[in-house]
Amino acid sequence: MDNTENLANLKKQLGDEVVVVMVPFQTQSHLDPFLQFACLISSYGLSVHYLSLPTYNHDTKTRATAINPSDLANIHFHDLQMTTTPLDPDIPSEVPKHFHLFWNVSMHLRQSITSFLCDISSKSRRIVMIHDCLMCYNVQDISSFDNAESYIFNPVISAFGMYCDHIFPHVGLPIPLEQQLLQKLPSSEGWYCKEIMRIASFQVQYIGNSSAGDIHNTSKVMEGTNTFIDLLGIGQDKKQWAIGPVLRPTKKEKNGFPCLNWLDKQPPNSVLYVSYDMLTSFSDEQIKELAMGLELSKQKFIWLMNDPDNGYIYLGGDLNRKFEFHAGFEERLNEVGLLVRDWAPQTEILAHSSIGGFLCACDWTSCVETITMGVPIIAWPTHSDHPKNGFLLTEMLKIGLVIREWDKKRDEVVTASTIDNVVRKLMASEEGDEIRKRAKEFGEAVRKSTEKGGASQMELDYFIAHITR
Repeated sequence: MDNTENLANLKKQLGDEVVVVMVPFQTQSHLDPFLQFACLISSYGLSVHYLSLPTYNHDTKTRATAINPSDLANIHFHDLQMTTTPLDPDIPSEVPKHFHLFWNVSMHLRQSITSFLCDISSKSRRIVMIHDCLMCYNVQDISSFDNAESYIFNPVISAFGMYCDHIFPHVGLPIPLEQQLLQKLPSSEGWYCKEIMRIASFQVQYIGNSSAGDIHNTSKVMEGTNTFIDLLGIGQDKKQWAIGPVLRPTKKEKNGFPCLNWLDKQPPNSVLYVSYDMLTSFSDEQIKELAMGLELSKQKFIWLMNDPDNGYIYLGGDLNRKFEFHAGFEERLNEVGLLVRDWAPQTEILAHSSIGGFLCACDWTSCVETITMGVPIIAWPTHSDHPKNGFLLTEMLKIGLVIREWDKKRDEVVTASTIDNVVRKLMASEEGDEIRKRAKEFGEAVRKSTEKGGASQMELDYFIAHITR
């Protein structure tokens, strides 16, 4: 009997003496990996409670198409009370408006979270809270419960990005890269807006009140080196676990999505998947250049032109604009590929055999998905840690291409001809075939790390053993 089976049997004997409470930041890119992690914890026989806003609980469950319904049924969803927050007309233009809304709403969840903790603490021997680093203010009352402990789960940042952008500037240690790579390393300057940094700094002051350890949605296999994960614990008297990827899809059904049926009709590795929050990150001019670049490339594509992080749950209406092409152009695009205006399951799309590349902003969630599925990437960073993630995949792991040089301004328009050239290089050249081969081999190694005896699975076993001690 392996360690996992031993732990599950032990938990059956304990009943609900130890319960796990998951508190994600209220935006879809954080909610989804938190739910995936919740299902992994629940698979050990532990009772897991997932706290979120009512509409997000509904949407997150609906979008969990890669999770078995039986696993999802084991999670206890609880609705947090929501405070309606109007849009501030004085938000700086550099701050995505939807992010500002999420932040304002999240700042009013402390009382609802504490009320839940009061109720459940009387029924359990120990509460184990796992919360987002952007929810430290809201969960600060966990320290007042004698039978509770908390851990920070970092779902949307790599160890490499965290060290380079957030730890390295403070600890004074060098970045352990070869000189050739160091010279290419993109600067953090100009990528993090002041408002987002202010929010992060505000949260940091509450971390010390409760956190007993950090959990990372990455692994020594995923980042190609032990160094940066090991460096995360420097100067911190708390445990570190690298249990990623939490993404471990189990379902193969089409789930009624037309785009998956369309992909079934395409040859293997022939389709470029294009998807990210371009409606709030790109100007109209840039969207047009991207569309023309895809058309020029004559490569099949599926373009998911949908932003999952909209503001309708706060304002009663969709915050995002719906971009419209000039007459006839959208029809021409659909002759080359498929333009999707509705939400579609990214995990299943990336796992499809017809997908030969992924053009995205390189947010860490998308990077984790593309790495796990063994799909090469075209990196097009837009803000925050995106440049470091893109650098990791394209320069260090060499499983992708970058759309432009790292020292270019992030708001500089990328021309259709540039997009055409990069897309052709990945999708229709010998160099692209070699990158695709490396990405596939790397994905196999990452997936193997989540199996019995693998590095990530062992890290998860150690974490479960620690919280059920």
